[in-house]
Amino acid sequence: MFNHTPLATALALAFAVPFATPAVAQTAPQTASQPSAQNAAANTVADNATLPTIGVAAQAEQQDFQAERSTVGAKTPTALRDIPQTVTVINKSVLASQGATSFQDALRNAPGVTIGGAEGGQIGNNINLRGFTAQNDIYLDGFRDRNQYYRDTFDLEELEVLYGPSSMLFGRGSTGGVINQVSKKANLKDSAEVTGMIGTDDRYRSTVDVNHKLTDTSAIRLNAFGQSLGSTRDEMKNKDYGIAPEVRFGIGTPTEVTISALIQHNYDMPDYGVQALNGHPSPVPKNTFYGLTTDRTIQDVQTFTAGIKHKFSDDLTLQNQTQFSHSLTDARETAPQAVLTGPLASSTALTNGNYTTLSPSQLFIKLQSHDRVIENHSLYNDTTLEYKFNTGPIRHDLIAGVELGHDSYSNQAYTRNNLPVVSMVDPAYLSSPAGVTTTVGNYANSGSNEIAGYVNDTVSIGQHWKVIGGLRWDRFQAQIHNSITAPLYASQTNFFTSVRAGVIYQPADWQSYYVSYGTSFDPSLEALTVTNLTQNLAPESTRSYEVGGKWDLLGGNISVTSAFFREEMTNARTQVSPTEYELDGDIRVDGFQAGVTGHITDKWQIFGGYTYMDAIVLKALDGTQGHTPANTPRNTLTLWSTYAITPHWEIGGGPTYMSPRYASNTNYVQVPGYTRWDATAAYHAKKYDVRLNLLNLTNKMYYDALIQSDGGRSVPGIGRTLLATVDYRF
Repeated sequence: MFNHTPLATALALAFAVPFATPAVAQTAPQTASQPSAQNAAANTVADNATLPTIGVAAQAEQQDFQAERSTVGAKTPTALRDIPQTVTVINKSVLASQGATSFQDALRNAPGVTIGGAEGGQIGNNINLRGFTAQNDIYLDGFRDRNQYYRDTFDLEELEVLYGPSSMLFGRGSTGGVINQVSKKANLKDSAEVTGMIGTDDRYRSTVDVNHKLTDTSAIRLNAFGQSLGSTRDEMKNKDYGIAPEVRFGIGTPTEVTISALIQHNYDMPDYGVQALNGHPSPVPKNTFYGLTTDRTIQDVQTFTAGIKHKFSDDLTLQNQTQFSHSLTDARETAPQAVLTGPLASSTALTNGNYTTLSPSQLFIKLQSHDRVIENHSLYNDTTLEYKFNTGPIRHDLIAGVELGHDSYSNQAYTRNNLPVVSMVDPAYLSSPAGVTTTVGNYANSGSNEIAGYVNDTVSIGQHWKVIGGLRWDRFQAQIHNSITAPLYASQTNFFTSVRAGVIYQPADWQSYYVSYGTSFDPSLEALTVTNLTQNLAPESTRSYEVGGKWDLLGGNISVTSAFFREEMTNARTQVSPTEYELDGDIRVDGFQAGVTGHITDKWQIFGGYTYMDAIVLKALDGTQGHTPANTPRNTLTLWSTYAITPHWEIGGGPTYMSPRYASNTNYVQVPGYTRWDATAAYHAKKYDVRLNLLNLTNKMYYDALIQSDGGRSVPGIGRTLLATVDYRF
């Protein structure tokens, strides 16, 4: 099934069996990062050897990379060992240690994730997960976050990445998995925290986190941020701010009510990177910018959530949540469109597969506009019932629910004509070129309605076995109107049943082994945009197989995971003629994934992961059969480690590695692999922390986001950047 490279084989063997000694749980007292269940089982598994317990209580209050539970794998908080899929949880301690403030930077910690650019009618965070797009599979506190914006981490407790098709839990999409943002919650402990950051290239940022106890059962919390960020990329300047209040009533009582909001404004410079030349990104300096200095992307997002949770008993809980969200994006964006052999717009353009002997200094870049105004509205409601009961010796944890959703989307496109042609090596940075006119383009207006019902049962058989089965039925109805672009009108109604199944074997509290199967479906109008001639096709469907293990070692202080997986879409949309598409494609991704997080000693902490992906287009009639899917590297690795050299001083760092990948399915443009190193040093005190982060310390030239259109563009990553952060607690 797998065709491993030597690197993949070595890493697979390293993670497949974490330690030769099977007995690793301890009889020592429970530590801050050690769950009580693991402690209780210590006497039963430490038969042959005993490893020293790691006491991490002194470090846990400041930072603890290790997570024990996640909401992304079962609709309710669930132990990671009880989720029969790979899950990566990136908590706020990891983000603070790395100086990571954007959604994109946070996801560098999730192997198998790659970054895409703003394509077509889409803007904001575009993510690929295990080789498949996850742009519409980003969630906020369990609700689909369709808003098109560049997300920030200021109000996040953690990011949860669930790998593999998961339509049974989340509905349409989720082909490669889902990413759930977990917001910070109001609690009953008064606290206040102010953070200030300053960095090279005019980077400034400040955040505020205030929590106040109102009564013995209610609290309010307010998070806010503001930033002005420069970059090693010319003209890149982002000015953003946001606020996120939350109030909770009935904390610790049978009935709890939560009301929250997220309001964010972005004023960012768009970055479409560089064009390809002779099968690779153009060999120009990393700071080179193609566009106008007056370009900008303005985004306003408002999300409001209200929920009520009532606990009838320890075994019966009912929850209802409603979320309304709105976003408006006003984009004036200029991008490189083509490489020309002369300085005129009519000069010969190099197309994919065409090579030239001309040097970059003899070539030119034709610019084009990507101007549009996009508006999104969403209204979702989710009612969930969790019931725990016994049927004889068998224990059930049943979750059943109903979801209702409505989405609307509009996109008014504009085209700027007579944009200039600039030098490839030394482009002129212009603000308002003469002779440029604007033409009103297509206006797209679309909407959808969805209703779904689901049930999932986790059956515990004895002490060592769990069987998980889930079923979901979806009705997804969508329609689109275009003023110019075909189709002028399209409508479709899809019915789909998704399944999930898993078997977990847990011979001891510190080890868990599983096999799982899941499915997903992707309607052609899923994103409320459509490629003409695909609107009458049934949804694409994907199935996933995964087998893996999860181990809590060193007395529960460190967690290791590994899994082999296969994901296959057997009815991918493929163009069979200029006027016809069919569901006749086949895309397969075989792979291996491993992760490690926790304390190796009381002073040494680690967070890392590795993914190997053997991805191939098995069948397609558009000339891409046998190719590697776009933006899908064979190997990705991330590793972050910190060490407390004294009770106050900490140092750390680690690499991010990505092997070569292609900019599009045509495989004409290959983007080189890279290893980026980051480092940190921090001083911790009772009331404050001072931290230095050095990003890309070797000043490595690498490419971050890939954009498939116009032959494939590549966005250079940041150069060496120094950040200084002061965090003060009241």
